[in-house]
Formats: sequence, C-alpha cells, structure tokens
Amino acid sequence: MHAVELDSPAPIADHPLHWRETDTPEPGAGQVLIQVAGCGVCRSNLHMVEGDWVDGGVPAISPIVPGHEVTGTVAALGEGVTDFAVGDPVGVQPLWWTCEECEFCTTGREQLCHQRLITGEHVDGGYAEFMLATAAHTYRVPAGLDLVEAAPLFCPGITAYGAVQQLDLRPGMQVAVFGLGGVGHMALQFALLTGADVIGVARSADHLRVAEDLGATRVVDASAQDPGEVLADSMDAVLTFAPSGAVTAQALKTLKWGGTLVTAVPFSVQDLPFNQGQTIKCSILGNRAQMREVLELAAQGKIRTVVDRFPMEQAQPVLERLAAGSLRSRAVLENA
Repeated sequence: MHAVELDSPAPIADHPLHWRETDTPEPGAGQVLIQVAGCGVCRSNLHMVEGDWVDGGVPAISPIVPGHEVTGTVAALGEGVTDFAVGDPVGVQPLWWTCEECEFCTTGREQLCHQRLITGEHVDGGYAEFMLATAAHTYRVPAGLDLVEAAPLFCPGITAYGAVQQLDLRPGMQVAVFGLGGVGHMALQFALLTGADVIGVARSADHLRVAEDLGATRVVDASAQDPGEVLADSMDAVLTFAPSGAVTAQALKTLKWGGTLVTAVPFSVQDLPFNQGQTIKCSILGNRAQMREVLELAAQGKIRTVVDRFPMEQAQPVLERLAAGSLRSRAVLENA
C-alpha cells in the first residue's frame, strides 16, 4: 500500500512527510483492517509532525502514519471479531485502544483511560490506503452518509459533542463559540440543537461565513472588534476551541456571573475573579455511546460537516495550509 509517513518530527516547512510504499498490515486478534476512504486533517497532526509533543513520547514509533479521524470499509477481520463483516462502512476516532478495566473504562469515561493509545500518535493512523483498528473502538457509519465527508465526525464531531454535553443548554440561553474551525463549526450546530441562541466568534472571514450558513444566531468578527467588549457579561455559557490566552481572556469577559466556560484546547487563565461564581470545565473527546449519538444525529441530517477534499498524497501541502490558517473549515484527505 501507499501511506504518508513521518520519520522524524520537523517544521512542516521542511517537508518531513513522505508519500511512499510500505507493507499493508494484517489484523491481529480483536482488530479489523480498514481500507481508508478519508482521513480528516487536525491541528493535532501538525503538533505531532512538528515535534511539539516529543517530550510526551509522541510520536511513539518511527516511522509513523499520522491521522486520527478515519473512515473506510472493512477489508479483513482479525481473530474473534464478530461485530463486523468485510465491506462494512466504518470509522475510527482518536481513541484507538483502551484497557477496558480501569475506573474510567468501566464508568463510561474511557477517553480518560491512562493507558489509552491514540490513533496516528501511538500507532499508525489514517493517512494511508489501509489502517488497522481495534474492533472495540470501531464504529459502523450509517447508510446514506458520504464516507469522506463523515470523517470529521470522528474528531471534531465527538470533541464538539462532548464539550456541549458539559453544559445544560436550553432555549433562551446565550452561548458563544470562540474558534469556528473544524471543531467549532460542529459545536455551533450541537449548541443550536438545544434551542439556545448561539453566537459564533472568529477572526477568519471564511469561518464566519460557515457559521452563518450553519444558522448561527449572530457572528462577531474578532478581527474588527473586541468580542470581550461587544458581548461583555452577557453569555450564559462559552465554548472555546482556540488555544490562545488572549482568546480565553476575551471569552471570560463575555461570561455572565455564574456562567460556565468549557474548553477543549490547552488554555491558561489569569486573574479569575472568584466572587463571580464562574465555572471552567475541560473536555476531551467523548465516550463510545456519545460517538454513536453523533453518528445518528448526522444520519438524521441534524448536523453536517463542512469539508474541503484533497488527494491523500497531498497531506504535506494541506498541513502547510493548516499552519498558514488558509483552510475554510476541515480538510479531508481521500483515497481515489
């Protein structure tokens, strides 16, 4: 098969990714082999490629195939796999394997498993023609969904859904979404499903247009005005998907006393006033039940991904575009 491989982390401008021939893997016990249709391009991929997480042991192998939001069809079954058949349309999210025994795995919080393996970081991911997956963390994609366009459901989709589920949203509430890229454009849709008024905040004109197309109650152009001032003390809840201290500070300014901020990205806070009774929550992905709920909402047409499609072998220039901030929403690499 062909795959995009990273031998050693380096700045994306140094062209560290290589599209080349490599061995097609064979599924072991409890695994499936997926013929990849599409794989979304996440900023986490860029962090790994450029070596931002080397101190944390990522990438864990060399060479490694990046990519952690993957869709395709089952090409082969490993021993003991009975839940899938060859040809089934499936998807895989960042959570590639968990221990199934710890306090988190046994209480529906497997995304917090301390032994978890992440797709495309600890094991080979989806920037390839074929990929191995753990059957227990593989999901059947509902009929009617385009496999390539469904790929972002498996990272932006579940990340956004998990974050929105941290809030008790209802009609009449005011919610701001800061950062309207791959994850933010999904969070905006999940928040709208609750009946709340949802305000999209971003600097990119493309991101703002996408938010308007998806039904945002209002958008605020952060490149033209300070959203912290425009929306000051008016939001019941805020969701942040921009890893910027300045953005976090603006988001907190918009939050009412007693309001809640949920973040799904690294963040820092200074001078948080305790007397305003505000709450900050951190969210990572979601559990398997929530992943299936995301897929069902997509199958019902209640949410959709906004994607730009590129050939799989163009992973290098697509990541360069991501680094430059020139993507409309979510890029997906696809195999012809």
